Amino acid sequence: MGCTIDHAQLSASLSVVLQAARDISHLGHHTSLAGYGPAGPVNIHERVLRAMSVPGQNHRDPWFASWWKEILEESKLIYGTQRGTPFIFSGTGTGGWESALTNTLSPGDKVLTFRYGQFSHLWVDMMQRLGLEVEVYDRPWGEGADEAKVEEVLRNDTSHKIKAVCIVHNETTTGVTSDVGGVRAAIDAAKHPALLMVDGVSSIGALEFKFDDWRVDVAVTGSQKALSLPTGLALLCVSDKALDARKTAKLPRIYYSWDDQLNTNPSGNVPYTPSLMLLHGLKESLALLREEGFDNVVARHHRLAEGTRKAVEGWGLKLLCKHPRWQSDSLTVIEVPAGIDSNLIVKNAYSKYNLSIGIGLSKVNGKVFRIGHLGNMDELMMCSALSGAEMAMLDAGMKITPGSGVGRAIEYWQKTSKVIPTREA
Repeated sequence: MGCTIDHAQLSASLSVVLQAARDISHLGHHTSLAGYGPAGPVNIHERVLRAMSVPGQNHRDPWFASWWKEILEESKLIYGTQRGTPFIFSGTGTGGWESALTNTLSPGDKVLTFRYGQFSHLWVDMMQRLGLEVEVYDRPWGEGADEAKVEEVLRNDTSHKIKAVCIVHNETTTGVTSDVGGVRAAIDAAKHPALLMVDGVSSIGALEFKFDDWRVDVAVTGSQKALSLPTGLALLCVSDKALDARKTAKLPRIYYSWDDQLNTNPSGNVPYTPSLMLLHGLKESLALLREEGFDNVVARHHRLAEGTRKAVEGWGLKLLCKHPRWQSDSLTVIEVPAGIDSNLIVKNAYSKYNLSIGIGLSKVNGKVFRIGHLGNMDELMMCSALSGAEMAMLDAGMKITPGSGVGRAIEYWQKTSKVIPTREA
């Protein structure tokens, strides 16, 4: 029998297929960026992507209990702890902040903190909205926490009204890393019992962090930063002192309560449905960190940061960070000359060179741009990011010499990079 072709229907069907192909192509172009340089969300390692490609699973099946306990134990690596108690919630670093505060404090409790960027500002805002009394000291943007001020304030607090000192370890608005160990030393010098809480959202897993040695009481991070996962996990590590504080803490808490997980985690159970795909990714991410060796991870981040700072010198530009002791190894925040809108640089990088870099936030919007070197990044990826940034700056009318920054970075990395630990003979 013959077959009659309906050409009109075929044409319509082909149009649908071609439009879908164009849509997919468009999506791929703008999500698989040739370079990726913000400070999170960051590049996701291909092994992590594969690990997350699992079918639907039931966390009540027998395999889950031992697997969950392994993840909790393995997560201690990124905090530098043997004694801390880890928690993992579905959420973000902001949820981790809320968990830290509500599990340890009561309405009206006094908290000491510093504000030196948008994220430290947002933590202050959360504290105030929770009904805490916040003693906040504003620092110039580009500087970190003032350890001497911590000691001074705590020495004067003879009635121990201050219940916690809260520090943003790495402020991604400004590219500043505060000295958590120095803050701990200041608390000790004042002989004050305040809890030490640290926002390590963009530092933990990339920078040196010594939860036990610094006697941190609560550390908070998120999956989309150094762990190189999608957004969606809030991770905390908590000291025995902080666990004791929860017994008298009166701030309301439900989902982010530690009590629920304390009741279930030891047996490998969970109080509510976890994000299994993200947990598969987390387990693989932690395996990658172990394989590289965590000291090597920290060294790699420092090396990439130093090379980026060499590029900034080559361009003849300045960092927003005001002193080398505060320079961040997670990202570099670069000031642009007067008359240049840094948002145009970010736009050019994205629209012309398929590169994502960070805009300036809040009061430095339009005045800086941010290049991340956090998580799943290496020298070649950074060369791509720096090249794209350099071209975008030229497009924006900046007077820089082509190759001046990238060349300085390449020279530094060629001299300092070593054989990849997993590829040593």
